[in-house]
Amino acid sequence: MSHDPGPLLTRPVAEALRAARDAGAGAWAGSLDLGVSIGSAALETNAWQWRGRCYPYPPPLKDRTIYHWDGDAFVPVSRFSGSLIKLVPTEWGAPTFEIDGIKMLPTAQESPLEDARRKVALIEPRGKVVLDTCGGLGYFAACCLEAGVARIHSFEKNADVLWLRTLNPWSPDSDEVDPDAPASGGRLRLEHADVSQAIAQIADASVDALLHDPPRFGIAGELYSQAFHDQLARVLRRGGRLFHYTGSPNRLTSGRDVPREVAKRLEQAGFKARLALDGVLATRR
Repeated sequence: MSHDPGPLLTRPVAEALRAARDAGAGAWAGSLDLGVSIGSAALETNAWQWRGRCYPYPPPLKDRTIYHWDGDAFVPVSRFSGSLIKLVPTEWGAPTFEIDGIKMLPTAQESPLEDARRKVALIEPRGKVVLDTCGGLGYFAACCLEAGVARIHSFEKNADVLWLRTLNPWSPDSDEVDPDAPASGGRLRLEHADVSQAIAQIADASVDALLHDPPRFGIAGELYSQAFHDQLARVLRRGGRLFHYTGSPNRLTSGRDVPREVAKRLEQAGFKARLALDGVLATRR
């Protein structure tokens, strides 16, 4: 997985480029990588240049959509292979993503990266070996690296989500791309696999902390099962911490209390569990 998507455009950025050109400016200063950095684009009448390459001004773009250069045109960062998976801009810079229109990361109150940072802090990753069961865009991994994790092993089942990561400048590079990258320093291993099956190959008590951010229950019920929670207990050393995201699905419509159901299963697996943030924080007994 490498990050070289070229410029990333949203509707406001594309409109700002055109407005600067129409005002007679020879250059536009702003971000073409979703707020990771600020750079300058040279403006001409029919095209603009960025990092030594020339691009056309795009036609009007849609809201809530990120566009990348595919070699011929600016196209949405989305794919459809059974489900529509789409990278979605946020006011915070770091994007979220959607599957069939359902937002996968919270963005209403804060950046999805800051949300991940608060959850990662619960397991205190500094100097630890961490298992990240459902890697997504890699924000848990990025926060663990930032916090000084010793090693983090991250799984992601969905190939299209992994593709989104190659175009998201906020996603961390894994060891397979650049073992000496300053951010990862050889500490991040990203594996394309279904953790519900792959976890059986992980040795007993071989990780110090766990991050479990599964899709909602209706999509991946196996990741909420007693059998999987038993596996989480098996691979985690005694005293190790787990943060299990649950959200609060169906509470108003069905009366189900998924967080408390998860906490009960974790207790049965050998954890001491309590509700925390939008999930469950548990310690291996």
